[in-house]
Amino acid sequence: MTPKHPEKNLEDRITGALVGAAVGDALGGPVEGYSPAQILERHGGRVHGVVGPWNGDAWRTARPLAPYHKGDGHVTDDTLMTHALVRVYATVRDHLDAYAIADHLVPDLMNNPRWIPELEQEALPLHRLFLAEKWLVTRLHYAHADPREAGVGNIVNCGAAMYMAPVGLVNAANPQGAYAEAIDIAGAHQSSYGREAAGVFAAAVAAACAPDASPDSIVAAALSLAKDGTRTAIEQVCEVAARHTDFESALVPLREAITPYDTVGPDYRRPSLGSRRPSRLHAIEELPVALGMLLVSGGDYHHAVLGAVNYGRDCDSIATMAGALAGALGSPVPEAWSKTVAEASRLDLWEPAAALTDVTREIFQRDVRRRRAHESAFTEIGGLRCSD
Repeated sequence: MTPKHPEKNLEDRITGALVGAAVGDALGGPVEGYSPAQILERHGGRVHGVVGPWNGDAWRTARPLAPYHKGDGHVTDDTLMTHALVRVYATVRDHLDAYAIADHLVPDLMNNPRWIPELEQEALPLHRLFLAEKWLVTRLHYAHADPREAGVGNIVNCGAAMYMAPVGLVNAANPQGAYAEAIDIAGAHQSSYGREAAGVFAAAVAAACAPDASPDSIVAAALSLAKDGTRTAIEQVCEVAARHTDFESALVPLREAITPYDTVGPDYRRPSLGSRRPSRLHAIEELPVALGMLLVSGGDYHHAVLGAVNYGRDCDSIATMAGALAGALGSPVPEAWSKTVAEASRLDLWEPAAALTDVTREIFQRDVRRRRAHESAFTEIGGLRCSD
């Protein structure tokens, strides 16, 4: 039976989502890019918690991961970007759009040095980001592109989706609002199914915050909003996931279900020639698989995240998404994991959640005032019929 946590309040759900995302990210980082079979061989079994770098002490020079210290509880760029977006909300204190990304997120990435766990030093976040995220700086700061369409031409991947949990949390229990806001924000970063995934992931997080939420209701909300290949991929992956109650048996079937929609191909480190290009027929791999693992686990954080981690491929982002969803749903993040990740990454995982909770309440109150002003004006012009 799916566990429900109606007693969890807004702060609990925001904290669960953001801490859960960071912990999932850190657990998935050291096995990112490998297959379940390779992970099994390397670790002598499945990964069940924080592990060290794939190449051990040779992480500084071993390709293809050098110079990043992935493992030992270090978060990756997924968490760095998520926390950066929380800071934008804390500055603007209202709903965001693509212009907010240009005006606030990009300068933060470019100008404010922070501790980068994988580099084990303080540096500009920009120096840690993948090419798809560096695109934000190229297009918005240097090319002065219209923020609403700056994502066109970028690599189509999960780059925007991976840090959209805060959008879902600001729009807690309002999937439609989360979807619309994330689609606007993500226009500065991504196009096609990369942008679509950002909207759908934010909607799923918002749906997870509803008092009666369950894995099934989260998937239903995602499917009600998703378009084109993203919708079909989620539908197919979740149909397969519903047949499993253990991630071990689901690893291969979920990969087989997403394969027709994934453009990267069977070898994650050697993408196909047609990979990451715009298409109405395809989807990113990470979001459907994260939703699938949420179903397999029945919403249990521990099970969902370990399933995402042991899936391999882009498993830090899959575990980030699965962790955010299970955490928002109310399933507790293991304290031993969160403590280890916070200490290893030198990050306060709880401060961003407290800040975003305050901002979310402010935004809701502002939304109420705006809605009431609209209702009053609409009534005054005779828009409200007597029968209404």
